[in-house]
Amino acid sequence: MSHYEERLERDLTAIREQVADMANLVEAGVRNALHALHTDNDELAAATIVADHQINRAMRQIDQSCHQFIALHLPSAGHLRLLSSVIRANIELERIGDYAVTIAREALQQTAPLSGALTRELERVGNETQLMLSQSIKAFNELNPEMAKATMILEEQMENDLDIIYSELMANDDRDAVKNLLAMFATFTQLKRVADQAKNLCEETVFAATGNTKAPKVYNILFIDEDNSCQSQLAEAIARKNYPGSGVYASGGRHPAKAMD
Repeated sequence: MSHYEERLERDLTAIREQVADMANLVEAGVRNALHALHTDNDELAAATIVADHQINRAMRQIDQSCHQFIALHLPSAGHLRLLSSVIRANIELERIGDYAVTIAREALQQTAPLSGALTRELERVGNETQLMLSQSIKAFNELNPEMAKATMILEEQMENDLDIIYSELMANDDRDAVKNLLAMFATFTQLKRVADQAKNLCEETVFAATGNTKAPKVYNILFIDEDNSCQSQLAEAIARKNYPGSGVYASGGRHPAKAMD
């Protein structure tokens, strides 16, 4: 290996170590924010909010290191692909830190520890989110595309669980507990966003390791009119014709039609 190649690998290793250190701070932020919420620990919640400044500084340092690396080494192929993924992962990790801050702020608003069946669901989803985040970070640090692909499946399962939990939250009519319910709703939302960013980290891992980009998103779209006799079916046909690769389309009505128009 030439002196230039040694310098390049040394600088690249330093950047990856910076990312790993920042990821540790982010994981700690999410873990501490959830613990503060469950235990009504105001001191831990406040410390979590303050610790986000360190994450922000780390993000700026990594961004600067990446641009310096590109200017100095003019990387190509695999090295450039990795730097591109690091820059995006850097932003994703910083956002997760912001989500931890939001959860910590909810913890500061609590007057007592959370309780009840939904609290147990919150703890379960929180543990699953932390597991997904940990695995996505490990996959990125090791450039392990198989681990990344396996971790992305967890996000789909979590999204289905959260749909059910949101329905339960909306159905609760206990006005005395509305403050805790709002805190839970906000926390579930932040955990969903953490899971989304963890999935993005996995996609960056697959791209950095293999060069494969994520498949274009396909949306499920339902057009509805009063009785599905005309307008909704026309909208479905127009969408199929003009945007065949962008979605799976269907039509329906709010009420059954008396006869075909």
